[in-house]
Amino acid sequence: MPEGDTLHRIARTLQMALAGKRVTRFETVLPKLARVDDETPIRGRTIERVRAVGKHLIIELSGDLELRSHLRMNGSWHIYRTGERWQRPRSDMRVVLGTDEWEAVGFNLPVAEFCGAGEPVPVGPDLLADEIDVDDAVSRLRLLASEEIAQALLNQRAVSGIGNIWKSETLWACRVWPFTRVDAIDDAKLREIVVTARKLLKQSVASSSRNRFSVYGRRGQPCRRCGTAIEMRKQGLDARVTYWCPRCQLQ
Repeated sequence: MPEGDTLHRIARTLQMALAGKRVTRFETVLPKLARVDDETPIRGRTIERVRAVGKHLIIELSGDLELRSHLRMNGSWHIYRTGERWQRPRSDMRVVLGTDEWEAVGFNLPVAEFCGAGEPVPVGPDLLADEIDVDDAVSRLRLLASEEIAQALLNQRAVSGIGNIWKSETLWACRVWPFTRVDAIDDAKLREIVVTARKLLKQSVASSSRNRFSVYGRRGQPCRRCGTAIEMRKQGLDARVTYWCPRCQLQ
């Protein structure tokens, strides 16, 4: 399951492509979303901002409406130039949000819903937010006193954004045995765990600030960083196609 740092990178990419643009196409196979579109059309609205809260992706639309999605294990967002061929089958499509220049396509989204603007996301402090209340995070972890700390960190109502990778990295960095019960850890160490997890997540997002603006079908187009022609290659056991800059080594 993608963790908070991945969601923030996705949000950053969609923000760069979509923010401030008018929706020219909206399509969905999800009845709950289609019903809202029938009653208050999405086409014609402006995409005001794309952001992440924990593991939730939020696309803010004009008219006090937000499209919220959660990727869980199988969901993904792709961005294409309008009219480009998708790299996933249409049967996997759940949502399409298009502008004159770009199309954001949500594939296999297990959770997608429209909410009113400003409705709180039911999670604990987002470790990648600009500011967090560390004491609140510690208090929420304390409510899970009988749980092992490794399990407690995965509870998104305690702190949000951590998954298996950053749980493990954080506890290793703090020299805490993952099977230690929360009530056996003092407040100072719990604060250290929260602060360390936040630091590691932020470092992960910052390390990709060079902008992996992943756009399918870019072969031959100039890299946005150095101008070198984008090349195509196949990767992994499934020989999936990716596009990359041979000079910057970025996808």
